[in-house]
Amino acid sequence: MHKILVIEDEQRVAQLIKTGLCELGFDAAVAYDGDMGLRLFKSGGFSLVVSDVILPGMNGFELCREIRKLNPDVPVLMLTALGSTDDKLDGFDAGADDYMVKPFDFRELAARINILLKRRTISGGQVEVSSEVRYADLLIDKKTSKVSRGGTDIKLSPKEYKLLLYMAENADRIITRDEISEKVWDTHFDTGTNFIDVYINYLRKKVDRDFDVKLIHTRTGMGFIFTDKP
Repeated sequence: MHKILVIEDEQRVAQLIKTGLCELGFDAAVAYDGDMGLRLFKSGGFSLVVSDVILPGMNGFELCREIRKLNPDVPVLMLTALGSTDDKLDGFDAGADDYMVKPFDFRELAARINILLKRRTISGGQVEVSSEVRYADLLIDKKTSKVSRGGTDIKLSPKEYKLLLYMAENADRIITRDEISEKVWDTHFDTGTNFIDVYINYLRKKVDRDFDVKLIHTRTGMGFIFTDKP
């Protein structure tokens, strides 16, 4: 049984989410502020976190960063009344995997939770793969999530790192925006927004700007390609 932590200061909303999750067969725990949520998370065993952004004490963004320090893999879904692009970018930069704007339909919340849990599930019989990705003078250490190019460390947000890793692991082929939205975000991600292009530009500034050889290229009408070839 998956154990889900719900952090929501509106007690009625928190209890409705908890009740719905329990009816679906999940084990749900509730916290009403960020500090309490972090204490509960540290107790361990949670498969996923659902957190509001606006919380008493530690806000949802700060909480997400603390959770990421403790566990970089557990999915975090953020709930908030803040729906602007900048607010969503802040959430993703803090390490969130998904973002829902209030009010929301519980059925959609449940669907997104199931998607995140399926993505996290790993077969126990997987063959061990390399912990490093190397391309040209770029090095990605998957164990530490550290990135360097030409020996120079590059600091990335969690979403920037995830996007760069996917592109580097799929180098020398065109990657469409739909593929990025499915693999780096989720299939329900709104590809009508400019989120993907925003993050591509973030990566270009950090990965390419100070280097003669550019690795991230746009293919007009098709998508993007990660390559050191002109």
